[in-house]
Amino acid sequence: MNRYILHGGLILSFDSEQPVLRDKAILIEDGRVKKIAPLAEFASEECERIDVQGKIIMPGLINAHHHFYSTLVTGLGKAAPSKDFNEVLTNLWWRLDKKLLDEENYMSALVSSLTAIRKGTTTIIDHHASPFAVQGSLADIAKAVKLTGIRANLCYEVSDRDGEAICQEGIEENAAWIKACQATPDEHLKALFGMHAAFTLNDKSLEQIATQVKNLNCGVHIHAAEAESDQRFNIDHYGKRVVERLNDFGLINANSILAHGVHLNPKEMMLVAEKGAAIVTNPQSNLNNAVGIADVCKMTELGITVGLGTDAMTVNMLEELRVGLWAQHWKQNDPSKGFMELANALVQNNPIIAQKYWGAKHGTIAEGSPADIIVVDYDPHTPLDETTWLGHLIYGLSQAKVDATICAGKVLMWDGELLLDIDEEAIKARSRELADALWKRF
Repeated sequence: MNRYILHGGLILSFDSEQPVLRDKAILIEDGRVKKIAPLAEFASEECERIDVQGKIIMPGLINAHHHFYSTLVTGLGKAAPSKDFNEVLTNLWWRLDKKLLDEENYMSALVSSLTAIRKGTTTIIDHHASPFAVQGSLADIAKAVKLTGIRANLCYEVSDRDGEAICQEGIEENAAWIKACQATPDEHLKALFGMHAAFTLNDKSLEQIATQVKNLNCGVHIHAAEAESDQRFNIDHYGKRVVERLNDFGLINANSILAHGVHLNPKEMMLVAEKGAAIVTNPQSNLNNAVGIADVCKMTELGITVGLGTDAMTVNMLEELRVGLWAQHWKQNDPSKGFMELANALVQNNPIIAQKYWGAKHGTIAEGSPADIIVVDYDPHTPLDETTWLGHLIYGLSQAKVDATICAGKVLMWDGELLLDIDEEAIKARSRELADALWKRF
């Protein structure tokens, strides 16, 4: 079905000029929104009409920082208690990623992508690590993404922590993946150059990465000042703060994503704004790891495009939005602060970030936009209009069920049922087997 009309629902367009569209139908053709108009204007169109009366039509949601590879850790209780962020890394994540094999990389992405569909997330910007299964890992993840029909921007997190040889493998994996995406464009798959963090990369590695980034004309995706320890390490060992050091190597550009940014100072924030890079806040992860809360209000004030990610704590972007708002209330010590900054991170800035890789209008519903659309079972009991829609998104729609998920015009889920040529039960059974074996090796 590459041509059909979606009608009957109230449209939230994520367009600041016309955020709410009433009594309009959407003609979808060849994966894009061809026309938005009253249903009567489509009387002569010979195609299927799908009525979603009484529901909300809105863009598929975008997750601007995720880790597919963490999927198989759900429920794991074997990690030692950790008193700070560095112990969280050494006791859990850096033990886990060393154990990942090819099929586990694939299955993690597959299960996470299916869950994303159920939660209305159609675009994911991912950050991968599997230091003893580096080569081809991004292609394995890409297979899962293609099978599920969502979109993803992939990278491999280069780090010195497992030795020079594995660092080189990571550099080569990123370069090979970026070249493949550039050589054979795919509307579902994009690429960035991944790095773990400044504190796990020496100057020699950063110099090599900088050369690749320049030659490939790409952006980077890196954790930046997630914990205060990142800043302390860079100051103690290199005499520079995180953003200053990365910038000295030319690694902060308009296509780059800095995840977290919890411990950036205003000077660093202004440098990020000057370079046009994005900072992606991940509030649930930051609270879970007790590293702090990013000052999203200050970042926004200084002109940074602040996006919203989940850091794999969830794939439910509306849940992340709610937690992010409460966190800003606490950070600002003022329950009146942070509403627009967090709301815009999801509905305005995540589309802006994604448009750097997928092109204009991604993450919105407009004529010419990609047909990445979700239908939410939400019949508001209070007025929903141009002045209240963001409040409904946070306090109402976030609690409602996603009925349908469409990506590139293809219906991936309808009435809560996946419409993919896969056996979800068999996938989850295999996932449990892999997780059990992984946990025994942990």
